[in-house]
Amino acid sequence: MSATSTRRSTSAWGRFTVRTRVVITLVVLTVAALTVTGLISYGLQRTDYQQRIDDSLTRTVDEVRILAQEGVDPGTGEPFVESDQMVYVAMLRHLPRATEGMLGMNSSGVVWTANSSVPLRLEDDRELVAQLMNRVGPDSRAEVVLETITTSTTDYRVAIIPISFPDDAEPSVMVVAEDQRAALRALDNTFLTYAATGLGVMIVAGLIGSLVVGRLLAPLRVLQSTAAEISGDEDLDRRVPIGGGDDVARLAEDFNAMLDRLSSSFASQRQLLDDVGHELRTPITIVQGNLELMDPNDPADVAQVRDISLDELDRVTRLTEDLVTLAKSNRPDFVTPRPMDVATLTHAVAEKAARLGPRAWMVESVAEVVHELDEQRITQAWLQLANNAVKYSEPDTEVWIGSRVENIGGPVHVVADSPEVTLPGQTPAPTPANGRWLSLWVTDRGIGVTAEDAQRIFERFGRGGNSSRAEGSGLGLNIVVEIARAHSGTVSVRSTPGVGSTFMMHLPLTDQHSPLDSAPGPTAISGGHS
Repeated sequence: MSATSTRRSTSAWGRFTVRTRVVITLVVLTVAALTVTGLISYGLQRTDYQQRIDDSLTRTVDEVRILAQEGVDPGTGEPFVESDQMVYVAMLRHLPRATEGMLGMNSSGVVWTANSSVPLRLEDDRELVAQLMNRVGPDSRAEVVLETITTSTTDYRVAIIPISFPDDAEPSVMVVAEDQRAALRALDNTFLTYAATGLGVMIVAGLIGSLVVGRLLAPLRVLQSTAAEISGDEDLDRRVPIGGGDDVARLAEDFNAMLDRLSSSFASQRQLLDDVGHELRTPITIVQGNLELMDPNDPADVAQVRDISLDELDRVTRLTEDLVTLAKSNRPDFVTPRPMDVATLTHAVAEKAARLGPRAWMVESVAEVVHELDEQRITQAWLQLANNAVKYSEPDTEVWIGSRVENIGGPVHVVADSPEVTLPGQTPAPTPANGRWLSLWVTDRGIGVTAEDAQRIFERFGRGGNSSRAEGSGLGLNIVVEIARAHSGTVSVRSTPGVGSTFMMHLPLTDQHSPLDSAPGPTAISGGHS
């Protein structure tokens, strides 16, 4: 079969509904099962019927053989002299079945026929008599023959029993024949009834199967109609009603969860596009306005416009890089964790952070633990927190960097100015089975974060009331959140306005990387600003 015809037949089958295909498959399987069962049963019973016929004929042969061995006519007590006499006595003594007939023959033809009460009249079938005459003669002294003879009337299973005596001039033959077609007709009728019953069972199975499959597929039809009604992101508020707890109900739950994610994703995309448009509009407007007002003949004016334009383009470049990072955050390869010595990582990040600004950089504590981390991403997030500390604190003030293992015992929340505030945009990370978290933090003595600002600063382009537009893209803390989330963790902040802030990443710690200890006590960082 060609590929084209295969595709055509597949598409033709595919045009049927699932319900129709399931019912057709059910009916076909039912027909196949009934057919195979019927054929096997019929074959076995037909063989058994034929064996019964042979057994009956064999018993008749044994009866005649016993009578010949005795050699005495039971009616007169005289020994048999002529073979046709014994054939006559044997036929009188044998009671044939309803589908059985008898003949006594010699070379002259049919000598004896069965009693008129025997239904099967062998003598009326001339073809059978003609074939039997070929077996009467000199060879009739041979052994008993059990064979099948077919005529235009029927099929006979025939026992040809030769009878002769030493002083008998002409031997005779006793013929006992069974009409096989008549004997098997009852079996055929039984299986015709079986076939009719099977047809009824097939119809009932199809009807019941159609009803049952229809009810089972009803949730899928609702699912399909709901999906068909969703023509765009504006229709994503539709949901599939859920009933029951089977796998179809779970499919509906998963579909609704997918719609929730899509709705959230579309809303996030719209918000991102709005925010990006707003963020890009400002530098473009500044560059365009300065270029339009620039005096090309004034070198000082040209230099000033150049510096302003490059500064704005640098900000656009940072914004683009941050957006690329956030776009990658949903990819499975966003982080590549490997076992990391957290103590070594803490000191390395502190050394890099000391180059961000003139602050009194200190390492507060170090977690002596090995944990699965993506060194590059965690360093990026940690330095982002350190950079924020530089932005919102005064020169030469203390900034503390540290890591430790904590038994928090529950979901991590944002804390700002004492009251606990759930961090927007974050799903609280599940508590590890052992209750231990690896906390990485930066503490500053800066302007702090108000409770109201804590609701915004972790969002994309979110800024606190004390920030200015030129200080960043507004994506830094959101990137920190995504890096922590990729490590199955979360982010929190504890702050008091005018006193300072502590920004922390909380990563679940497994038993396989149990902490050795946390080294307490602050140490100053050498080789950087202090």
